Amino acid sequence: MSHPIPPVARPVAPSAGLEGAGLELGYRDRTVVHDADVRLEPGRVTALVGPNGSGKTTLLRALARLHRPSSGSLELGDDDALALTSREFARRVTLLAQSRETPVGLAVREVVGFGRHPHRGRWRGADSTGAAAVARAMERTRVEALADRPVDELSGGQLQRVWLACCLAQETSVLLLDEPTTFLDLRFQVEMLDLVRDLADTGEIAIGLVLHDLDQAAWVADEIVLLDEGRVRARGPAHDVLTPALLTEVYGIRIEVDRDPRTGALRTRPVGRHGPRIPDTGGPR
Repeated sequence: MSHPIPPVARPVAPSAGLEGAGLELGYRDRTVVHDADVRLEPGRVTALVGPNGSGKTTLLRALARLHRPSSGSLELGDDDALALTSREFARRVTLLAQSRETPVGLAVREVVGFGRHPHRGRWRGADSTGAAAVARAMERTRVEALADRPVDELSGGQLQRVWLACCLAQETSVLLLDEPTTFLDLRFQVEMLDLVRDLADTGEIAIGLVLHDLDQAAWVADEIVLLDEGRVRARGPAHDVLTPALLTEVYGIRIEVDRDPRTGALRTRPVGRHGPRIPDTGGPR
């Protein structure tokens, strides 16, 4: 069962939005993202969705400065994000990648401490607030009980929380996540999305994430950006973007949309050639 994130004793880096405008992104001579605009604002979750190959992860990596645009701008608050030093940028923006190599022989506390690298001086110099930041990050992700456990002994869900704690220990104002629920079972998917929503609701952090599951995006995000063949087709709240006509066109398969009668949550359902199987009860025909 998930719980709200506890309050922090000290806020993270001063809140500032991250905005990409007119971003053109490609590999060699092939452009894969065309003239994309996206803005991440403190206290809000923005989900990038779309079919495979639509440019979601490439756009997210550009926001993390891991893929330099051929044209366009990237602004972090009032600053040109592309002009900041790597250390300056890393103190304000962090990325939870889709997969990371699991260290062997390191305890959870040590791995979470990796997030303090941008705050240390040269040659791993002093970090007077580091221990407190690591403790806060472990508390917020509820892995403090695992602090002394080797990370290579953890389950997939526990390990994903540890990597998120590593990002939070970085104490940035922008958090980027690439498919954070991939390979997690249902419980850990829900707990991860609860954590994302709780983090945004503190008002301190701007969150951008890539999701494949449209229902998860509708549930957790304030704004959804739908990409199709490298172009932003729509942006806005779920009820404006996740429409049957638009989703059917973009995904190339009939997609129905309704609302859960109990919660009011938006639900999507792709319709294939075979409908749901109804068990034969053996009753009269």
